[in-house]
Formats: sequence, C-alpha cells, structure tokens
Amino acid sequence: VQLQASGGGLVQAGGSLRLSCAVSGGTFSTYAAGWFRQAPGKEREFVGHIRRSGGYTYYADSVKGRFTISRDNAKNTVYLQMNSLKPEDTAVYYCAAKGHVILSAIRSPEQYDYWGQGTQVTVSS
Repeated sequence: VQLQASGGGLVQAGGSLRLSCAVSGGTFSTYAAGWFRQAPGKEREFVGHIRRSGGYTYYADSVKGRFTISRDNAKNTVYLQMNSLKPEDTAVYYCAAKGHVILSAIRSPEQYDYWGQGTQVTVSS
C-alpha cells in the first residue's frame, strides 16, 4: 500500500488549504485513515482520523471546528480541509492508513501501518 500526500503550501493566517492523500496498492475502502503533523523539534502529533466507511471522524482539540477530514472511496483519496489556519498549524502533514484501528488508539502513530511522505504546510502571520 502506498500513500501520496499533496496540497501543502504557504498560506497567510486565516486562510485555507486542502490536503489530499491518494492511496494505491490496496482496497482503499478497507482502510481507516489518519492525519498527523510534525513541527520542527516536536513529536509527531495526531490531527484527525476517519473510519473506513467515512461515517465517523475524530479530531485533535487544537483543530476541531477548523479542520475536516473526508474520503472518497471511489477515488481512493482522503482529504484534509484546513480552514482558519494559524501560524501554529505550520508543520509537515502526513497521512497514514491501517486496516483497522481501535478507537482508543487512533491518536497513536504507532498504530498505523502505512504512511505517506508528508507535505509541508506553512502559515505566515
């Protein structure tokens, strides 16, 4: 299974970006997906998670109400819509996937088997 993240860039505070994560090499609808981010000098942190069906999503408190995860199983793609961006959202964003992640573990990077290469998001003040 391969993941390819894209859509990062430079945006002013208050702006929006949409990240995409294209999944290939597997049956996409059987994978749950997560988004994580890592700022320089910091550990990788959970951003959000979407279940295999797309019916349930979960978010870190820091992005709740501003970010939205969605998926299009027909296009084998997961999206992260980011609105009202803040300078503290600056990081490399990674998508990840796994066949099933128990709810209590969705925030742990170690639970995911497959990772994309990351895409840089920079928010200027």
